[in-house]
Amino acid sequence: MSFSITSVESNFEREPLKQTFGFKGGKTNELWQSIVHLWDTQGHRVTGLGVQGVLWSDAKAVETVSEVGANILMFSMTNYALTLVRGRTFESPRAMLMDILPQVEDYGKRLSGLKLLRRTFVLNSLVAVDNAAWLLDARSKNIANFDDMIPEDLRSPLIWRHNGVAAIPLVSYNVSIDEIINLVQNGFFFLKIKLGQHGDQETMLRKDMARISEIHNALRHMTTPYTKNGKIPYYFDANGRYQSKETLMRLLDFTRTIGAFEQIVLVEEPFADNSDIDVHDIPVRLAADESADSPEQAKILIERGYSAFALKAIAKTMTHTLEIATIAQQHKIPCFCADLTVSPFLLEWNKALAARLTPFPGLDNFGLLECNGPQNYRNWNLMTQYHPYPTAYWAGIHDGFWHLNEDYYRKSGALFASSPHYESL
Repeated sequence: MSFSITSVESNFEREPLKQTFGFKGGKTNELWQSIVHLWDTQGHRVTGLGVQGVLWSDAKAVETVSEVGANILMFSMTNYALTLVRGRTFESPRAMLMDILPQVEDYGKRLSGLKLLRRTFVLNSLVAVDNAAWLLDARSKNIANFDDMIPEDLRSPLIWRHNGVAAIPLVSYNVSIDEIINLVQNGFFFLKIKLGQHGDQETMLRKDMARISEIHNALRHMTTPYTKNGKIPYYFDANGRYQSKETLMRLLDFTRTIGAFEQIVLVEEPFADNSDIDVHDIPVRLAADESADSPEQAKILIERGYSAFALKAIAKTMTHTLEIATIAQQHKIPCFCADLTVSPFLLEWNKALAARLTPFPGLDNFGLLECNGPQNYRNWNLMTQYHPYPTAYWAGIHDGFWHLNEDYYRKSGALFASSPHYESL
């Protein structure tokens, strides 16, 4: 059964950050929230949300056309996608994405003059359109439940129903040691620590070693009941800044000398996503994030030795993410969900996956979901009011977890509910 799109609308909001956010050697001060409305022949109207992570998705584009220019480019690509789908009928959201993705990518390259515009930038521009398509397709089939919305061939990675999802806070370069200690004391135990600091390779390595050392000195004696060894797990995100395996091995050797090595659960994206480095001999679990920009690329990364995937339905579309999760499940590769500093309502798309994924090795029976919005958005408390169920217990973080109950699963985490704020835009 197909769905038809008769009318489209879009808008965006500029949400300021609490402070300048350093990332991949660049900086950002705000994040644009994209909103898409779609109508079908039956009069159904749905709203799809996105957030424009231009620095995450293509730092080179930001460097070339400026932060505002990159945001304008991405929103233009979102609107171009809407011109492609208006007045058309599609068999499924997956069929729609496959149809428009190459056209939107070509449009972005022509508009910007960037022949090497990254695929993640294109996917990021399509998140709101893709989300809306999933909802409109479900409405056309009288489906109002997340599990029923997923096609049978993509359901195999989503067989769990966790009672809790652990919230992963982001420890960026400017988060103080006192703030990190406070996070752990308040129940957060799985820390995403940014590495790959600014400078040449030797400068970066020296800074990363110093950062790990000060964090480990502060946390080495703190414990958690949620890991088998009782220690705080370290999740390092290197942002593709390491240019060689040798440099990464020097970092890992250093962690051994300070006693931090056994607490490293993940190292995410140590190398640039255009590198072909085989990582089978690296003695920690390496996770792929932005480098897994297609199902085909996910298979290549598995062949190179990557043994985890950071899923980002809120950055690379639900469609692509489900396909990558299915490939990972077929190869027994564990997955977790990473953030793009999204709004409380958009976060529910990621939480829907985290609540159903197989537990991560070495941890108890719960999901993993990064959420750094509360740390970074200036208006986070106001943005929580845009959630359809802002006071629901499962919508908020308590003692480092989202506690999920039958009400959460019955309401599919609000994905099929409406937000008066976003509906009005």
